[in-house]
Amino acid sequence: MSVLERLKTALESGFDAAVRVEKSEAREAVVCLARELGFNVLVDYTAADLSKWPQEHQGRFELTWRLMKVNMETGLVDGRVAVKTAVSDGEDGPPSIKDVFPNGDWLEREVFDMFGVKPADHAAIRRLLLYEEFQGHPLRKDYPIAKRQPLIAPLAPAKERISPSDLRPKLVD
Repeated sequence: MSVLERLKTALESGFDAAVRVEKSEAREAVVCLARELGFNVLVDYTAADLSKWPQEHQGRFELTWRLMKVNMETGLVDGRVAVKTAVSDGEDGPPSIKDVFPNGDWLEREVFDMFGVKPADHAAIRRLLLYEEFQGHPLRKDYPIAKRQPLIAPLAPAKERISPSDLRPKLVD
């Protein structure tokens, strides 16, 4: 059964649907949902570290894309779907979807920043939320909770203190 046929079958279950695909099919599934089935909003792309439950899952990480179909005439939501896939520790994720959904670039960078899973075709990915010197990925289950990070240089103290009157709006002619 093709990815498109499996997606159509999953969507028959109702307003909210979820489908699990192989890593090699993940990009194709998102593209099919966007171009063939009218899902026009990428709501979220996230990951979960499942290393505490290795016997129940195929990979350490579960990647999830959440898409929504918004009716452009009424503004109402016609359907939602979650596409899930597994990725093992140390391997890249599926290819990027930023060409299909531009906000995908930011979401992919967030997943890289927090979990260390980068898209397979995104060679120059960089941190989004944390500073470049930050070591590790804080949402991994094995990240030490008391780990000390290299500090960036502290900001110079302000030369003048701000008074409460400086914060109030002022009328200008």
